[in-house]
Amino acid sequence: MIWLISLFILAAVLAYGRASLRWTTLVAAGWLGLFSLAQGGGTFIFWLWVIFDAVFIPLNVPAIRKRLFSNLIFKLMKSMLPPMSQTEREALEAGNTWWDAELFSGKPDWKVLMDLPAPKLSAEEQAFIDGPVETLCSLLDDWDITRKRFDLPPEVWDYIKQHKFCGMIIPKHYGGLEFSEYAHSEAVMKISSRSSTAAVSVMVPNSLGPAKLLLAYGAEQQKDYYLPRLAKGEDIPAFALTGPHAGSDAGAMPDTGVVCYGTFDDNDKVLGIRLNWEKRYITLGPIATVLGLAFKLYDPEHLIGDQDNIGITVALIPTDTPGVSIGRRHFPLDSAFQNGPNWGKDVFIPMDWIIGGVEQVGNGWKMLMQCLATGRAVSLPALSTGASKMVSRNTGAYARIRKQFNLPIGEFEGIEEPLSRIAGQTYVIDAARKVTAAALDDGQKPSVISAMIKYELTERMRRVVNDGMDIQGGSGICLGPRNYLGRIYQVIPVSITVEGANILTRTMMIFGQGAVRCHPYLQREMDALGNDDRWQFDEVLFEHIGSALHNLAAGFWLGLTNARFVEVPGDQHSWRYFRQIARLSVGFALVADFALLTLGGSLKRKERISGRFADVLSNLYLCSCVLKNYHDQGSPQDDLPLLHWACQQTLYRAQQSLLAIFHTMPMRIPAYLLRAVLFPSGKAYAPPADHLIHQTAALLLKNSPARDRLTQGIYINHKSDDATGRIEVAFQAVLAAAPVEAKIHAAQKQKQLPKGAIAEVLEAAISKAVISKKEAELIANAEKARFAAISVDDFSPEQLGNTGVKK
Repeated sequence: MIWLISLFILAAVLAYGRASLRWTTLVAAGWLGLFSLAQGGGTFIFWLWVIFDAVFIPLNVPAIRKRLFSNLIFKLMKSMLPPMSQTEREALEAGNTWWDAELFSGKPDWKVLMDLPAPKLSAEEQAFIDGPVETLCSLLDDWDITRKRFDLPPEVWDYIKQHKFCGMIIPKHYGGLEFSEYAHSEAVMKISSRSSTAAVSVMVPNSLGPAKLLLAYGAEQQKDYYLPRLAKGEDIPAFALTGPHAGSDAGAMPDTGVVCYGTFDDNDKVLGIRLNWEKRYITLGPIATVLGLAFKLYDPEHLIGDQDNIGITVALIPTDTPGVSIGRRHFPLDSAFQNGPNWGKDVFIPMDWIIGGVEQVGNGWKMLMQCLATGRAVSLPALSTGASKMVSRNTGAYARIRKQFNLPIGEFEGIEEPLSRIAGQTYVIDAARKVTAAALDDGQKPSVISAMIKYELTERMRRVVNDGMDIQGGSGICLGPRNYLGRIYQVIPVSITVEGANILTRTMMIFGQGAVRCHPYLQREMDALGNDDRWQFDEVLFEHIGSALHNLAAGFWLGLTNARFVEVPGDQHSWRYFRQIARLSVGFALVADFALLTLGGSLKRKERISGRFADVLSNLYLCSCVLKNYHDQGSPQDDLPLLHWACQQTLYRAQQSLLAIFHTMPMRIPAYLLRAVLFPSGKAYAPPADHLIHQTAALLLKNSPARDRLTQGIYINHKSDDATGRIEVAFQAVLAAAPVEAKIHAAQKQKQLPKGAIAEVLEAAISKAVISKKEAELIANAEKARFAAISVDDFSPEQLGNTGVKK
């Protein structure tokens, strides 16, 4: 038994230390030699040496190892490898990897994350946020936009164009603002806290659209012509990809272009493309002056090459081109941003309208995936953050203003729970937005992370808004100029749906793409299989096996010790969370290898399992962002409730998703043994406890630096006739009157004053010198502001009858 235990410990140490095959062979031979001496020889010892020689000698001789072992695995894996379409391959090749690959490795290098410069606005960018963005927000009346106009007012459109809001990503030498991704995110976040219609109208030209495609792939002549016009708003862009028969499955796109000769600008023989298409859900489509169109290009006469089917191609087409039709508007869930269908019938365009010219034919899907990888990481996360911060500030204030049973409703335990979720989720959302924007500005193009935060941040924003609606109650469901929350609630499914519907993003993209792009060995193994390179496969395979054995040993050790001895950055408040990310990263990598081994190519179709893997990876990334953001802000002590809530919630969700995978894997016995290795003491993490829920909720009920940091960057005003301004005014008034209220309540308890509402005992309180006249004015002002804040709108039948949508 002692010898067996020593062998087990020795094997675990070798695996944990990633010992080479030669070192492992030498150590194993040494152990066997000592065991032989101790036992004095015999038949059993003889057969142990035979087994040792049969295993280790072939493994240490590459030519023998490849013939006896690697070739068998090569054939097996090649038969299991699922077919991959060209669009899938190009999606996998889009962007690069960053912290997602570190988490996938099982041994994250914290320097990669912590050395990333904290996001920061330049003086010019800050001036834009404080000036034009602030002014634009002040011009926006969301009720007028969504109920009466169903569009932005003409003066708002003019202001957007005048101040180059649509040219934030365009370089200055083309007339744009050339802002960082972080500044782009800050601008969209602030606008979205005021009006989702305005935010969408600004973010789309700066996200996936002609400007981004031109900057990455356009010919110089195209850039020189279009980019100045786009920056000034002389051209309004729209990108036409989705159609009635092809949404997520771009390979099924029926829109076609055929290379041919045609008439253009009075020239009877121009080499170009004859296009036919039908698109829908195109944001800014109804007012666009130029379309970025994706279509399948064919060359049956081989006029530009030797291929019949060239592939997905992207061209820029002015909407006044003969044959182009712009349809009427869609009406997405009572929101007012411009969105609608378009189509083209026998539209002839010259070849130089292809983005990048003839050299870029067939590269359209690759171009789109590369651009979407960064655009998706900025626009919708910024919108989600703006909405969440707005709910945190205003619903938190409402919970302090609104009273029931003579107490602020925010002090009820039932309200504290959704309030804490609002604050904690907003902290997570903002941290992920900022860290990801900083990574983009540092030169990263993390396509998997862009899918993660698009999915996670829009879903978490949905929960924040839902919790806000529950707290607001009747004031949330009664629409009108006073209601700052109802329209956001209505428009939530739009953000869930666009730029990659969330169901498919979670179940197919995050882990499906991440398993290949982020895995330290899988893509190299697939390349070796595809190239029929057995020597490369042999080399990578044994690296992979060594890594899996290390993760097995490390997973057990970290589970046994709860990762107490792992070296991590941070301080006394954050060390444990860094360690738990390291622990779960090892577990995630090990279980991912187990799934790939047992399911092989069929894992591609196991979307429930893939979705749970996506949840683990996403929550580990979010927790990492929270820790990074906390330290970037200087580790403020009054943010600790938010830090603890966010880390505990994300780690708990990662754990639960990882545990759920074991219940759905084939080969249940090995799966449960693996669970016992990773969680030897049972579940390690719990959701935020009651005391932490109380502390987190309390941050939204009072003026504090923590509340201001949490809601920093959104539009805040103190206008008593504004939807959010009246909440801000009432909040400050109620807080100012709180000490006076406390005096009156104390007097009522001592029976100096009669029981009743404060407004009813003011005169008695003054006459008995419980409070002064000046203090009574504070109470009166607070009650007046309180009533204004909790009041809701009402309408005549005639007013409610005006529901027509502008054509």
